Amino acid sequence: MTNSNKNKAQRLAFWGIPLALAVLGLKMAAWWVTGSVALLSDGLESIVNVVAAVVAFVVIGYAAKPADAGHPFGHYKAEYFSAVIEGVLIVVAALLIVGEAIPAIFAPRLPDAPVLGLGINLLAGVINAVWAWILIRAGKSLRSPALEADGHHILSDVVTSVGVLVGLIAAIATGYAVLDPLLAVIVACNILYQGWKVIARSVDGLMDRAVPADEEEAIKHAIAANGAGSLGVHDLKTRQAGPAIFVDFHMVVPSVMPVREAHDICDRLEDAIRGVHPGAKIAIHVEPEGEKAHGIRVKVVEGLKS
Repeated sequence: MTNSNKNKAQRLAFWGIPLALAVLGLKMAAWWVTGSVALLSDGLESIVNVVAAVVAFVVIGYAAKPADAGHPFGHYKAEYFSAVIEGVLIVVAALLIVGEAIPAIFAPRLPDAPVLGLGINLLAGVINAVWAWILIRAGKSLRSPALEADGHHILSDVVTSVGVLVGLIAAIATGYAVLDPLLAVIVACNILYQGWKVIARSVDGLMDRAVPADEEEAIKHAIAANGAGSLGVHDLKTRQAGPAIFVDFHMVVPSVMPVREAHDICDRLEDAIRGVHPGAKIAIHVEPEGEKAHGIRVKVVEGLKS
């Protein structure tokens, strides 16, 4: 990630904190004027959003730190820990909602001042929807798992708000007050599912997942188009660590090739790969033709053409 992208990610994470506080204030105001358990549940999830926004800001700042002696490959993976924490917080929010909704099922009541309460909650939902779209889009373009996880978390909050609005309107229209807490339980189940997806994506990143197939193909084509002078490459490996991409492969050259010529080929390949993935961390192992590894001749894949 370039310095410009790091700064952009940190700015977005920072502004998520006051925005989360503002939305929390709106939702708690909606609950206060109506007494609706569904609106209270929606507000409880927003408390988790505030904590998640603070965690995302702190972790994104830490992940942007340059490599040091203790962390020679950088601090990129810190963002995955933020995403895991957010996934857990989503699950906690769902459990809090269920805890509030179940008692209300046995003692349902219609909300007071429903029009005002729904209007306030609708405003909070619109703000969240716009912010979630911004974060998810920025998280993907900046390769920031923390921003993307925060966006998905807020998106689950939007789903909650929509469900709450529909449920309250139905309860008011039909007079069945029990629809209010029942819908809160249904929404909680959806939030649990969203939390599981966030955790699964984050754990996958911590396990050094390879780049997507289309991006790996682009790397292969860049190598094939710019590897003139080498005899081929093999053992291509890629992995993602937050916004960083690591590329590692072996390049075979004629045994009589001078070190300078082999180095020039490496420079050309690195430039080509970074043209596909700016800022990629690349390690190229140069091998002379006929090199043996543990008594087995190295297999050369010419050009890595697909």
